[in-house]
Amino acid sequence: MADGSNSEYRIETVAAMADVPRESWNVLASKATDAFHPFLSFDFLEALELSGSVDPEKGWAPCHILVEKNDRLVAAMPLYFKGHSQGEYIFDHAWADAYERAGGNYYPKLLSAVPFTPVPGPRLLAENGEDATVLANAATQIAERYQVSSLHLNFTTPEQTDLLEASGYLKRMGQQFHFQNRHYQSFDAFLDTLASRKRKNLRKERSSVMDAGVEIEWLTGAEIQEHHMDQFWVFYQDTGARKWGTPYLTRTFFQLLVERMAENVLMIMARKDGQYIAGALNMIGGDTLYGRYWGCTAHIPNLHFEVCYYQAIDYAIKHGLQRVEAGAQGEHKLARGYEPVPTYSAHWIRDQGFRDAVARYLASERAHVEGDIDLLKNYTPFRKG
Repeated sequence: MADGSNSEYRIETVAAMADVPRESWNVLASKATDAFHPFLSFDFLEALELSGSVDPEKGWAPCHILVEKNDRLVAAMPLYFKGHSQGEYIFDHAWADAYERAGGNYYPKLLSAVPFTPVPGPRLLAENGEDATVLANAATQIAERYQVSSLHLNFTTPEQTDLLEASGYLKRMGQQFHFQNRHYQSFDAFLDTLASRKRKNLRKERSSVMDAGVEIEWLTGAEIQEHHMDQFWVFYQDTGARKWGTPYLTRTFFQLLVERMAENVLMIMARKDGQYIAGALNMIGGDTLYGRYWGCTAHIPNLHFEVCYYQAIDYAIKHGLQRVEAGAQGEHKLARGYEPVPTYSAHWIRDQGFRDAVARYLASERAHVEGDIDLLKNYTPFRKG
């Protein structure tokens, strides 16, 4: 549906990625990033919808924004009506509770994010800053039109967070742990930068997994076969059931992901006595390896660290990738070479009184997050000086 226009821009929302021109979307995504970002690709986002992982009945109703200028797509935003706050990784449950105790309806709200994916990246897919600003303002106009309580853009880039803040959004800060590849020539070269005790501990953890008889495989592209996906689905279901009760993603999603983006998928599979016992599915970006989903059917000490963290570092070094982003939370990553980094989000709240209260909270929260990051930097495993 068309949501607005002026002499230069035409703004509309669409209820499915299928209603978006694939190549035009991908061109905007590439212009908004310095390197290929798999989670912003048309194929990834559409796979979520086609597989039923994202569905209005599950509380995710697509409402993507398209901005045209002179009959050409110049900006776009992945956007969803949300009936809850699950699968977001930037938590606003306390906001929802306070808003509803005050007599308001917090849901539905609007959310711009990659569903179930706590990965930083642009949410304003635009050719330039002017078009990005038009898109940011169009989003709040749509939120006003639908009279939703709030609009949230999660895991935004620092640059776009500043642009959004200048457009009237509230800035929020969070924290993740990322591995930074400082041009290491090998995993051993990375280990050589660690303090002696930390280096010995990492080697001990890795050796314990190999001594248990575990073998590791890297699979990507055509190497990924149906039986690998079947086994990984077992692992993913186990993790999903323990973490969320019901896994967010469907088996069809993983099938579509491999059919459409196999060259951007890295499966790290662990085998013991000829049987797969654990696996991690990663996405390969232009300069970053993104650790996403993990599961296992056998308990072996340090297996999770090996499959999800050390193997990812090893792969990134061997393939010249600049970073490994291993997902949300997890201070245990700190001792394993992953460093604290800030993450950002931007929030628009319709009710002025509630907005003022949230703004005060966010100012205090930012100070705590900044203090935590500064403190945690002192506990990285790297040699001092």
